[in-house]
Amino acid sequence: MINDVSEYLRRLRAALRGADRATVQDALSDAEEHLTTAIDKARLEYPDKAWGELFPAIVEEFGSPEEVAMAYREIETRVSPALGPVESGGGRSAASRFFGVITDPRAYAALIYMFLSLVTGILYFTWGVVGISVSAGLIVLIIGLPMLTLFLISVRGIALVEGRLVEAVLGVRMPRRPVFLAKSAGWWRRVKTVFVDRSTWTAFLYMILLLPLGTIYFTLFTTFVAVSAALMATPILRYVFHLPVARIDPYDYYVPGWTMPLVVAVGFLLLVLTLHLAKTLGGLHGKLAKALLVKGDQPGASG
Repeated sequence: MINDVSEYLRRLRAALRGADRATVQDALSDAEEHLTTAIDKARLEYPDKAWGELFPAIVEEFGSPEEVAMAYREIETRVSPALGPVESGGGRSAASRFFGVITDPRAYAALIYMFLSLVTGILYFTWGVVGISVSAGLIVLIIGLPMLTLFLISVRGIALVEGRLVEAVLGVRMPRRPVFLAKSAGWWRRVKTVFVDRSTWTAFLYMILLLPLGTIYFTLFTTFVAVSAALMATPILRYVFHLPVARIDPYDYYVPGWTMPLVVAVGFLLLVLTLHLAKTLGGLHGKLAKALLVKGDQPGASG
């Protein structure tokens, strides 16, 4: 028999062993919120009932850990990220797999994320540095701790938003709801949870890291896309707009006409390689985001 919320969550985690970490986090948060809310409500409605009567009835209504885990596994098979992992290329030739990236929406989505990461990186880095600096500077004053707590709560909120962006664009399963903090636990316990939760600080680390990573991504892919587009557009630039490949006063330099097909082919090949690189880096970045933004420690008890 399950005696409290902590034991229920331990059994649910065990039943979800092998499932995606983000799925486990969502399931634990949902279960903790439902059970805690139901307990608070039952205690108000049935103040004379013993705990041994209340909790088993709540668990029976919500479902056993094994039943809930099974339901979540079934949901995950039917609801997956819009841009999920790439299917195996069994039966396809190497050439079709290589050039097939041109029609793969995952590659373009990853490329878009590479460009967006500079913007989000600047925003996250600025907020992170300003927030931690101001909060640390005021920590000796009475408003210092509340400001630091609010800042760390905002970090957890940013982690959720970034996770939704990563899932939507990179196709990596991320948490779809915030980690539950029971109101009945008291304000000090909730504040303590924010401070001691490892995921709060790993999310802050992610915010700081995204700026240098975003700068690298943006510079790399802006260069590759610009060069490949320029190479493929060389015939148009030469024969329509009469533009040289390079201009070093007082001379203009043009690509010989007989090399035009080769130049266009090189530009197209560079574009294909750029899309492959975007998919690869997108997958690696998704793993980094999951490692830093998904809660991996034991859930807190609320019973």
